[in-house]
Amino acid sequence: MLVRERMSQEPVTITPDVSVTDALRLMRERKVRRLPVLDSRGKLVGIVSAQDLLYASPSPVSSLSVWEMNYLLAKLKVEEVMTRKVITVTEDTPLEEAARIMADNKIGGLPVTHDDKLVGIVTETDLFKAFLELLGARQSGVRVTALISEAKGTLAKITNAIFGAGGNIIAFSESLDASRTRWQVTFKVQDVPRNQLVEAIRPVVEDIVDVREY
Repeated sequence: MLVRERMSQEPVTITPDVSVTDALRLMRERKVRRLPVLDSRGKLVGIVSAQDLLYASPSPVSSLSVWEMNYLLAKLKVEEVMTRKVITVTEDTPLEEAARIMADNKIGGLPVTHDDKLVGIVTETDLFKAFLELLGARQSGVRVTALISEAKGTLAKITNAIFGAGGNIIAFSESLDASRTRWQVTFKVQDVPRNQLVEAIRPVVEDIVDVREY
């Protein structure tokens, strides 16, 4: 899965000379939490988040009056609070690479560029939606988590056991367990009763950690 398949195209943008007040208003109206900042030539020169704008706002315990606060915010421009060193990705970046970049840099969104032109934005919300689909969260079935051997062919044995029981796999993932020392698989299966599925996979896994039906 690539970024182009999940990014929001034609993202809401802003220019550096817009006031913090207007930027906050735009975010509320368009229901977004970050805005790429483009200069007059359409070049990406920064990005500003709702958090950036709120940090720039006077504290509620400030001695300033409401009118003074509004006056100051109206004079404060986006270019004064935006992040200038913008981390970007391209349309053909793998989605998991975009997720790694966000996690490593503790950011919630990445502008997507093509030949230095802004073509979209991919956010943590887009990743969550993809995660839901990969795990079949919106589909009914029997969900199983099991510890597995690291021997070659283990995954093939599991999928063959499921198909042999008449099951249809709608989601399948592999990850480290909570101790980070052993591998486990989580999968969701349709068209086979819970007990029958458990009996089918028990011989080909080391331990069944969790079974639940949605």
